[in-house]
Amino acid sequence: MRKLGVGLQLYSIRDDLRSDLPGTLRRVRDMGYPAVQLFGWAGLDAAELKPALDGLGLSVAGNHVSIGRLESALDEEIDLALTLGTPDVICPALPSDRRGSIDDFRHFASLFNSIGKRCAERGARFHYHNHAFEFQKFDGVYAMDRLLEWTDPSLVFFEPDVYWIHIGGADPIAYIQKCAGRVPYIHIKDYAPSRDPAYAEIGEGTLDMAAIFAASEAAGAEWYVVEQDASTRPMMESVEISVRNLRKFGKL
Repeated sequence: MRKLGVGLQLYSIRDDLRSDLPGTLRRVRDMGYPAVQLFGWAGLDAAELKPALDGLGLSVAGNHVSIGRLESALDEEIDLALTLGTPDVICPALPSDRRGSIDDFRHFASLFNSIGKRCAERGARFHYHNHAFEFQKFDGVYAMDRLLEWTDPSLVFFEPDVYWIHIGGADPIAYIQKCAGRVPYIHIKDYAPSRDPAYAEIGEGTLDMAAIFAASEAAGAEWYVVEQDASTRPMMESVEISVRNLRKFGKL
């Protein structure tokens, strides 16, 4: 199968970025990551960040943007993404006080369709990234399934996070297959139940990463994005283990 792009979600190394953004980005490049995914900030504005990334040869694989910014400043966020060389605007989560009922999810499905329409008009794409809370059930149906049902597949894409799908009680492989054609980005992290926290580097946990890769590629994915929310190791060590193991899997 064809090789997908590989990026690192910079949220994983947020503390390192805050203390030394240029040096941390250089280390990411030197580890072998060809791209990074942003999470709404990077310590610099777009005019400063783009030359910094270009100088290191790092591409941008999407930007995570809070729902508040999407509601209040969508065109600014589209401008930012396009300036940085990515068409992809990604909502990373929903606020905890706005996701307790099926009507909340119905509201967000309608909002996502509107955001996706505006993104498409501007030459961008809109995506939604899951956690575990979307796998609560209302009348026996996952909220995530309702989001899929109620959103236009030509306007709203999804960024499955395989760890959080597993934590939510669903099968990441089956879910990627279900969303075929709507999953340009796959968030990959592994699961180690013996750890606290249970996040693991790619290939160091219990998820069937080979099957996840196969399902992702069959579903038309374009990018694997490594994200590790927390670690029992220093975070830079963790993300280096993941990129090293991706080479072993033949993904780089």
